[in-house]
Amino acid sequence: MDTKKLQTDIQSLKGSISIPGDKSISHRSVMFGALAEGETYISNFLPGADCLSTISCFRKLGVDIQQEGRNVRVYGKGFKGLQAPAETLDVGNSGTTIRLMMGILAGQPFKTNLVGDASIGKRPMTRVVKPLREMGAEISGRNDGEFTPLSVQGASLKPISYELPVASAQVKSAILLAGLQADGETSVIEPEATRDHTERMIEQFGGTVRRNGKKITVSGNQMLKGTNVHVPGDISSAAFFMAAAAMTPESEVILNNVGLNPTRSGIIEVMKEMGADIHIEDVQSQGEPAGHITIRSSRLKGVTIGGRLIPRLIDEIPIIALLATQAEGKTVIKDAAELKVKETNRIDTVAGELKKLGADIQPTDDGLIIRGQTKLSGSELLSSHGDHRIGMMLAIAALISKGELELSHAEAIDVSYPQFFDHVNQLLN
Repeated sequence: MDTKKLQTDIQSLKGSISIPGDKSISHRSVMFGALAEGETYISNFLPGADCLSTISCFRKLGVDIQQEGRNVRVYGKGFKGLQAPAETLDVGNSGTTIRLMMGILAGQPFKTNLVGDASIGKRPMTRVVKPLREMGAEISGRNDGEFTPLSVQGASLKPISYELPVASAQVKSAILLAGLQADGETSVIEPEATRDHTERMIEQFGGTVRRNGKKITVSGNQMLKGTNVHVPGDISSAAFFMAAAAMTPESEVILNNVGLNPTRSGIIEVMKEMGADIHIEDVQSQGEPAGHITIRSSRLKGVTIGGRLIPRLIDEIPIIALLATQAEGKTVIKDAAELKVKETNRIDTVAGELKKLGADIQPTDDGLIIRGQTKLSGSELLSSHGDHRIGMMLAIAALISKGELELSHAEAIDVSYPQFFDHVNQLLN
């Protein structure tokens, strides 16, 4: 367990940083590169623990992947070129890796065993297992496939039309990846729009996908071709510094080349509604929109967040909760029960940790109620609970808090943002 002393009671944040590559896009670029014919070159890849788990899994499936820091070359094998692994695939802490990998493995003519860390062992897999079984894959595991470890015996897949019971980009992506191997057309109907990186990447690698409202359809037996992928900065990582700059007096922070995919940019809409001073300058980016974001300190007000906006900012809710502690009035976050099955139960964990700092925050069945403005202070040991986003949120909370604060399980932050504390220090100098 790594315990880190946190910087507290800062005066301002100033400067410019380049946010690490988007985690979701980094995962998918390796996956599609492996499934394509020919070479794929990935720049600004996120070399965090989760994405490295994806690389490790594909190497065990016989794919040659060369990685040098943030540059990756994948020598694709095509859907029919993957090899049966000689050992269990370990996805570490990565929910994206295991759920999307299941969709890929469902159409392979061999059996694969999948395992992850203790956190993954608590996350529900039935939502992916059910549609893949309908397509013909044989999947077994603990509690009838609800939890890891899992075993996937691939098969000749049949196409399905599947209505998602919960808005989930991971489940959607797993079905689409299986659908690319099925004989016929596979459709997914979403209750609300979720991040569309998988659909964009199918097209970037030369495939076709049809969108009709909330229905997404792919045809099977498509051949994908290797390409170049530049990964924009991760808006979910940028959100921590966006919030920090907005909350801290006399601050001005520029975040370079941040992904602005409209299915992910809910954080910007919420912060603007709260009164944050945000300016965006668009930049060119292949496959995904991106831009430079400038954030200045501002007076914030409470808002209500729910409904169709939630899937577009589900990963940013911990930092939005912190932001709400510094806003005037009440902030209500609802329709976010999905937070209970993330790396931790983020509803209870966010409330519990921020209460240590004196926040007026109450968990509900599907979200949080926060009353601001609150001056934060404390001396209790804070904990990430092994969740990278909780860890970063608490490190930002410390910046505006009084007292001496330490964070346990700080190593969890490396999952998505290995340079996080370096960038904090850069903006303080």
